Amino acid sequence: MFKRSASFLIFIVAIPAIIYAQSPVVLPVGNVTNTTIEKQKVSLTTTNAKAEITVYSANMIRVRVDKHQLRPDFSYAVIARPLTTKSDISETADVISITTDSLRAVITKKPFAVTFYTLNGQVISQDEKGLQASWVAEEVTAYKHLQDGERFVGLGEKTGNLDRRGSGYTNWNTDAFGYAVNQDPIYSIIPFYIGIHHGLNYGIFLDNTYQSDFNFGASNDRFSSFAAQGGELNYYFIYHKKLADIIASYTALTGRMKMPPLWSLGYQQNRYSYYPETEVMRIAQTLREKKIPADGITLDIHYMDKYKLFTWDKERFPDPSAMNSKLEKMGFKTTVIVDPGIKVEKGYEAYESGLKNDIFVKYTDSTNYTGQVWPGWCHFPDFTSPKGRAWWKDQVRYFANTGVSGIWNDMNEIATWGQKMPSNILFDYDGAGATNKQAHNVYALQMARSSYEGAVEATQQRPFILTRAGYAGLQRYTAIWTGDNRSEDDHMIAGVRLLNSLGMSGVPFTGMDIGGFTGNPSIALYARWIQIGAFNPYFRNHTAVNTKSSEPWTYGEEVLEISRNYINLRYQLLPYLYSHFYQASQTGMPVMRSMAIDYTFDPQVYDIQFQNQFFFGNAFMVAPFESKEQFGKVYFPKGLWYDFYNDQQQQGLQEKIIQLSMQRLPVFVKESSIIPMQSLIQSTAELPTDTLSIHLYKGTVTNNLLYYEDDGKSYDYEKGIRYERLISYDPIKRSIIFSSVNGTFKSKFNHWKLVFHGFSAQDKIKGTSAVNAEKMAFLTPVSKFDPQGNANAPETINISTMVIGNSNNKFSITY
Repeated sequence: MFKRSASFLIFIVAIPAIIYAQSPVVLPVGNVTNTTIEKQKVSLTTTNAKAEITVYSANMIRVRVDKHQLRPDFSYAVIARPLTTKSDISETADVISITTDSLRAVITKKPFAVTFYTLNGQVISQDEKGLQASWVAEEVTAYKHLQDGERFVGLGEKTGNLDRRGSGYTNWNTDAFGYAVNQDPIYSIIPFYIGIHHGLNYGIFLDNTYQSDFNFGASNDRFSSFAAQGGELNYYFIYHKKLADIIASYTALTGRMKMPPLWSLGYQQNRYSYYPETEVMRIAQTLREKKIPADGITLDIHYMDKYKLFTWDKERFPDPSAMNSKLEKMGFKTTVIVDPGIKVEKGYEAYESGLKNDIFVKYTDSTNYTGQVWPGWCHFPDFTSPKGRAWWKDQVRYFANTGVSGIWNDMNEIATWGQKMPSNILFDYDGAGATNKQAHNVYALQMARSSYEGAVEATQQRPFILTRAGYAGLQRYTAIWTGDNRSEDDHMIAGVRLLNSLGMSGVPFTGMDIGGFTGNPSIALYARWIQIGAFNPYFRNHTAVNTKSSEPWTYGEEVLEISRNYINLRYQLLPYLYSHFYQASQTGMPVMRSMAIDYTFDPQVYDIQFQNQFFFGNAFMVAPFESKEQFGKVYFPKGLWYDFYNDQQQQGLQEKIIQLSMQRLPVFVKESSIIPMQSLIQSTAELPTDTLSIHLYKGTVTNNLLYYEDDGKSYDYEKGIRYERLISYDPIKRSIIFSSVNGTFKSKFNHWKLVFHGFSAQDKIKGTSAVNAEKMAFLTPVSKFDPQGNANAPETINISTMVIGNSNNKFSITY
């Protein structure tokens, strides 16, 4: 009996040992065993790893950890180098302390862990005690303590709520046709997020191109974490008091957009597909006949000869250069789609040239990888190779030679039929060598880079580049749209959140397919979507093959008038929009902005009822609602707010239920806003009148706008040939101040018309010209479409105006 009991005891004690032996081994970083301090960097050896902690700036500290000796530094995302900055590094037996002018990092030695503090000792972010950064096989994970009430925003093109607390995400560029509104991953990845708690906010950018996974308290109440399936733990920690400054530091690190061509900010009419040439010209002519302003027509894959890249279908488009020339004379620019797959076909010029130059990605046995896409079986250029990028840039001249102005990079996740690209495909990775596991997520970024650089070389002008997929830093080369969405209300609203998230992740030039790509929108949905699109940075209408026509006139006369109203408004707002694109190019501040940027610590902006509200520049607050809703609740943050259409005022820090209409998108203007507007034009090829209207909304807070102009097409603005003028409003001094002009570009406006909103008769506006009382309306009334043909009454605003000459010298207006 005893022996049997003893044997039984021995058996049950042995079970854990057997299970442990078969389990994955978790390898922690371990204890610090050696340190070297030099200037702004601390190099560490631990029990199981090598590490470096580097002060990148007063507000940014980089952490690198690997099981192996750290490899030579290389990044497709990061373009900045560490700034020489004041930092104090000290060491004791237990800790290493790094202090800058803005934050303090403390590295404990037993075990290795990092905590970031404010200078007054508040914890900003800290490694979770007991759960060191560690490896499970080749997957490396950093665990951060989940702070009470902590919120998380950003992470690029991710579905879900504005506040990502309680959710987890995977970063792997994915062809996600007709994706669900909660699907993850989708096309593009940006492993950068912002944490918010206790009146603090910080950013973390994980620069690792392997598949990565972010956990913001999903399935646990202890930690947030970020992990990569290979490579090193390599992240940048950013701390600022304002969330906008975190975005500025992140974009200083990964780069900012160049100014786009002015025409690309106009309305773009797309379809999969417009062909033949007569159909393209019919669309262009109808836009002009129906007085719908537009600047672009986009051609999908049917323009090509059997979908082969760098070809035109000679039957559908017998003379593309002549067609594009005709479109140019009508005020249209042409954008064409390009996919990376080069068809395997003897005699096909791009294929033969690619073989000759040896630029395709390969299997481990040195044969070219072949995958199936639209043309059939294809090889794929290696955009991580300087040789591959040079080849692609040379090919891009083909489009410039036929009068194409925009290049739309699609299917670049890489998408192939079957969606299972093998892992054993080899990439050059700029000489370092990598498999698909490491190179997959940067393929689209490098394709967009190659398209951008090739177009610039070919035209010596600013090109318009669009991409479906990408990685951190994509804003340096390209705009991005949110892929193959659905013609559904929840997709329209989810698209708003996607664009807001991309904006907080360093990408200002973003858009979505207006009306939805798959399926057919209702009349009301299309009307609402095109209204929202007018307040998107990239304004693109697009629908799929085998759907109904989706031009504004195809939904009836009422929707045509609604569409015209908001497209007209977009064109009148181009001076305001262009000025904000310049701000994005200088500071990284997005054009379309989540309310979380300016009202970070107001819990209402994260509420599911209000999380979709957004800012268009710094003046407009847009409240999007599903098309089926008859009433909606709007949250007004702190301050005074004007109804854009009638100037009715609303005090902030309260909610308001409003009646909704298909004809009118709820839009509000923040007090003290400065909004430059021009006369209506039908395309950016047409000059507006020579009077610029500057709308000023009376308020109680100081504000300014950097008004900007340039030629809209070249890079001369980088040489100082630009027009910058700071317009400041000071309610305490009761003045509007116009600084002297910076730059040598001559404004296209000879006169400025100051338009005063909310100013009373008691406000005696004093300037060099007389003040006039006027009525104005931003929208044309939509017809009643009754047999009598009586129009609805316009929604007018009582305003005061003053017209002045546009002197280059500093001057002011008082009241």
